[in-house]
Amino acid sequence: MFTLKVSGMTCGGCIKAVTRAVQAQDPQAQVQVDLATQVVTLETTLSPESASELITEAGFPVSH
Repeated sequence: MFTLKVSGMTCGGCIKAVTRAVQAQDPQAQVQVDLATQVVTLETTLSPESASELITEAGFPVSH
């Protein structure tokens, strides 16, 4: 489990887009999003780097 700081998320649609991006590569992934803090918590078999890339490609930049 790890967390990523993701910018640009403002609504439920954003949460769904981020979740779909991760679950496209790891269907069993658990994705929790906190819009107030812009933090995504992931329980996934993906590496943090892979997850960051997928989320960024979905249109939500990940800051390190």
